Amino acid sequence: MALVAIVGRPNVGKSTLFNRLTKSRQAIVSEQAGTTRDRQYGKCEWNGKEFSVVDTGGWVVNSDDVFEEEIRKQVLVATEEADLLLFLVDVQNGVTDWDEDVALILRRTKLPVILVANKVDNNNQQYDAYEFYKLGLGEPLCISSASGSGTGDLLDLVLDRLQNVKDEEDVEDGIPRFAVVGRPNAGKSSIINAFIGEDRHIVTEIAGTTRDSIYTRYDKFGFDFYLVDTAGIRRKNKVSEDLEFYSVMRSIRAIENSDVCILMIDATRGIESQDMNIFQLIQKNNKSLVVVVNKWDLVEDKSQIVIKTFENAIRERMAPFTDFPIIFASALTKQRIFKVLETAKQVYLNRKLKIGTTKLNEVMLPIIEATPPPSIKGKYIKIKYCSQLPNTQIPSFVFYANLPQYVKEAYRRFLENKIRENWTLTGSPINVFIRQK
Repeated sequence: MALVAIVGRPNVGKSTLFNRLTKSRQAIVSEQAGTTRDRQYGKCEWNGKEFSVVDTGGWVVNSDDVFEEEIRKQVLVATEEADLLLFLVDVQNGVTDWDEDVALILRRTKLPVILVANKVDNNNQQYDAYEFYKLGLGEPLCISSASGSGTGDLLDLVLDRLQNVKDEEDVEDGIPRFAVVGRPNAGKSSIINAFIGEDRHIVTEIAGTTRDSIYTRYDKFGFDFYLVDTAGIRRKNKVSEDLEFYSVMRSIRAIENSDVCILMIDATRGIESQDMNIFQLIQKNNKSLVVVVNKWDLVEDKSQIVIKTFENAIRERMAPFTDFPIIFASALTKQRIFKVLETAKQVYLNRKLKIGTTKLNEVMLPIIEATPPPSIKGKYIKIKYCSQLPNTQIPSFVFYANLPQYVKEAYRRFLENKIRENWTLTGSPINVFIRQK
């Protein structure tokens, strides 16, 4: 899937445009350290085509001394990772020094760039937009992200510029795709090398889209799958390795192109906000999950109490989704590496699980009868029948009720937990829908 990044200096309306393109109201609520920033990533659909959008605005720490440098870093990351850039400028303020700095970087990139003049709220302001020709990035497209004016023309132009970007790599269907993701230095490259070993002749590498991930075919020891890897494929620009935005931009493609995500967590550092950002991306894309606590060989106390405490801490942070495997491994010593592959394969099979309608009703209806949805305003909710929907990306179940609008999220979660108790769906997300019978 193509990746479009919105870049520009602060307060030009990047978040407003992002919200409009993704049809959401996810504007930044908190900039405190540690808050998950998955709200800067979403999907946009236009004329039957879908692409991903990243708003770079929410990734700057709001302090004057690092502000300019951070924006510059993000623009560099975006030029490395995206397929198309939307460079947003503000008609009401005209060309600023910062705009010229960003334009200098963008003129050097081979990426397509669309210059977008925002806050054009009336016809007279369109003439003010001509000032932006001096940035050397072509004709500015006038829009108002607040009112939506001009965004249709913008989306038409985006699709036109993305025509040469392939959606899918040339890989065989029906073969699982495993992505190894995690923040920098968690051991992604090490574990991929441990999987592949020295026998590179069993590997077939398929170059992906223009700047995309590489699929590595792994077919030994009874396994057959593609490893989706983004680590170390493109040259690293002048970007510091610990930049949070960098690790998320790198993860987006790998996650979108996979079935199962192997999330690497550094045992010596525990679960951090960057791990949570990547976990949010996995959830948002409905991908299956295996958590690998790497560098376990460096931990001195490996007692069951320590393992249990670590597991509980991870599940607590990732709640309400807690039904996923956690493996304590070491890419360096190859401890439990084989188990990681076995578990990922099993999680992939769980994702494909099909439950017969008769069996599903036999198990679930007595549970629902014993614990029905709570009545609301004196009205009793009755669920009479359930089934699994066919041909869905993840296991999806529909429960037919007389008053589906009154079934709350807590009860939906209760139904999900009961399904998980009775069938093995470990690692796989599932959907539960309540519909009118």
